[in-house]
Amino acid sequence: MVALAAAAIVAGCTSTVSGVAQPSTTIPAGSPSAKGLSTLLVDPADFPARYEAIVLPAQAVSMAAPDLTGVPQGAVVDPADCAPPAQDYGPTGTVMAVGTDNASRSTISVELTRTDTPLGDLAEQTKRCGEVTVTDSGAESTVTTETTPAPPVRADDTLALRRTVRSGAGSDKVTQSMVTLIAQVGDVRVSATFMSFGDAKADTVALDEVFTAAVQKVQNS
Repeated sequence: MVALAAAAIVAGCTSTVSGVAQPSTTIPAGSPSAKGLSTLLVDPADFPARYEAIVLPAQAVSMAAPDLTGVPQGAVVDPADCAPPAQDYGPTGTVMAVGTDNASRSTISVELTRTDTPLGDLAEQTKRCGEVTVTDSGAESTVTTETTPAPPVRADDTLALRRTVRSGAGSDKVTQSMVTLIAQVGDVRVSATFMSFGDAKADTVALDEVFTAAVQKVQNS
């Protein structure tokens, strides 16, 4: 149900909202860290035409971003040490652009976050936490995650994940499938996630295209 709610937020947004740049006084002006995340985010026009894309308003990011991990804010994760790292969902910590293919009910989400944590820590956690149980407001789901071959882009480090979230039972059963490509560029983490419901095949061609554009924009900024 959380996944459906996040999808509804994406579908209901009709405007692009830019954040306010927050330059650092201690970082060289030519590095990505010296610029506000909103200026580094890929443009909606860079999504394939069938994915109607928007930049999420700040208030929607805090709901849409956790949905991509299968763990809503405030949910209980078992084992507890498999919970996603704490994240700043403010405009200086996380920004997102989302493209929606209404015909297939699938999305491609690009997320930029500030983090000093090595990407390798996420890879290690994924290996330890291949399957977890998530409880949110009494509803239980199973989240299965595995690493796949890393994307070949120029970055400090890269990672790829395949994740499935299963919840409900019988006619209320919901399966949310995701493929996520991640790159670390300085302290900016770039991730692109294809998300679908049911047995829809991941659109890896479009995902690769958007991810590459997103990483290149950070690299070139």
